[in-house]
Amino acid sequence: MAKKVIIIGAGIAGVSAGCYLQMNGFETEIYEMHTLPGGLCTSWKKKDYWIDGCIHWLVGSSPSDPFYTLWNELIDMNSLTFVDSDEYIRVEDDNGNAIRVFADIGRLEAEFLEKAPEDKELILELTAAARKISRFDLPIEKPMELYSIGDMLKFMVKLMPYLGTLRKWSKIALTKYAARFRNPLLAHTIELMFVPEMSALFMFFTMAWFHRRSAGYPIGGSLKFAQHIERKYLSLGGKLHYGKKVDEILTRAKGRKHVACGIKLHDGSTYNGDIVISAADGHDTIFRMLGGRFIDEPLRKIYTEYPTFSSYIQVSLGVARTFEPLPMTYIPLPEVVIVDPDTKADFIGFRIHHFDPTLAPKGKTLITASFSTKNYHYWNDLRSSNPKLYKAEKRRLAQVVIETLELRLGNVAALVEMEDVATPATVIRYTNNWKGSFEGWVLTPKNALKQMKKQLPGLQKFYMAGQWVEPGGGLPSVILSGRNVAQIICKHEGAAFEIR
Repeated sequence: MAKKVIIIGAGIAGVSAGCYLQMNGFETEIYEMHTLPGGLCTSWKKKDYWIDGCIHWLVGSSPSDPFYTLWNELIDMNSLTFVDSDEYIRVEDDNGNAIRVFADIGRLEAEFLEKAPEDKELILELTAAARKISRFDLPIEKPMELYSIGDMLKFMVKLMPYLGTLRKWSKIALTKYAARFRNPLLAHTIELMFVPEMSALFMFFTMAWFHRRSAGYPIGGSLKFAQHIERKYLSLGGKLHYGKKVDEILTRAKGRKHVACGIKLHDGSTYNGDIVISAADGHDTIFRMLGGRFIDEPLRKIYTEYPTFSSYIQVSLGVARTFEPLPMTYIPLPEVVIVDPDTKADFIGFRIHHFDPTLAPKGKTLITASFSTKNYHYWNDLRSSNPKLYKAEKRRLAQVVIETLELRLGNVAALVEMEDVATPATVIRYTNNWKGSFEGWVLTPKNALKQMKKQLPGLQKFYMAGQWVEPGGGLPSVILSGRNVAQIICKHEGAAFEIR
């Protein structure tokens, strides 16, 4: 009789884990608090517009990248249309100057040298590192937990030519690296090429993926992409239950340890299983669903000291006109904006979604812009305690974006026919993500190359998957996490891992 696996969360990690376990003879059921798959990989409709909340570019969009193989195990990648950008961001200043960040490293190098010749030595160092990393394929065939001595030796041989480069750039934060550049616009551009607090190494990986044309955008957006994996899961015989919030992970004593044996839902109903996977929020899993009973000092330290990705306010506008194509563009605000009591902004990034005709009616355009914030408490509390002010604050920030785009693009304000503002409260309400974070851990120079365990101390037959145990962020990390945890379960249960 097939072993029953209960999976909490129908984000990409949870549904991926379900797919791989179904392929390998397990019976799985997924319980999801929301009414849709994908978690943060989502889109939503307002008026005649589809607002995309996740994918800017997908690592693995080209067969040249190992992640393509993973996606293709769950999605017929030939059925998707990807758009590759020649220029993936542009950064402007108050004086009308702009630096374009091209996908091709040669073009990027020429652009940087033209705009910031005083930084020639640093620019050539940057592009040399990016070219080198573009030749490196991440080892993703199996989780490190399952590496044999032979696997480790092969990995080390493959890694050796790149080890110095990887170590060097993992040890410096992007914001500190950017400060080395004398040209202020180039320094600002470097900061915006990835998350400023993260190791500079991840900027180089980003450059490498774009250079290899393996960071395309899938037409149709995030929700439709997630639904492809949902369909695969259902076709494999998996069962998916929406609108089912899990309150407790059930355990039973086994000697000095405990064994996960099921879940209790918010409505009081319980469901038993042989194995439980949480692909839900890590903090909520450990401290609420399990009551903080299965944690040691190293894990407590991670949840106490590791920084998380910020939350955000996303302003989305439906505009009744078309625009000249632009990449993701960062521009200075006319004046400093108070986002919330702890957050100020002097620039915004906006994206004209001209490249995806499915997001707006013909002749019209979806534009999105965002502000980062770590003050999730303010927005969450405001929504609960003062809905009228919450709505007014959202409207205020939407107006800031409209007025700024009017100055930059012209003929915007009078043609806005749809406004939508998502806040940290929105993220928490729909995904329950800790702090409203849009990804998990920020990989700083202190924790950049550290692995995280997928099991908890003292608890058997329980596993975690998703962005809180597979650091790195983004969709590649979460499909990899779902696949990895399925492989580990197969190993522990004496089953061969196969792709069917």
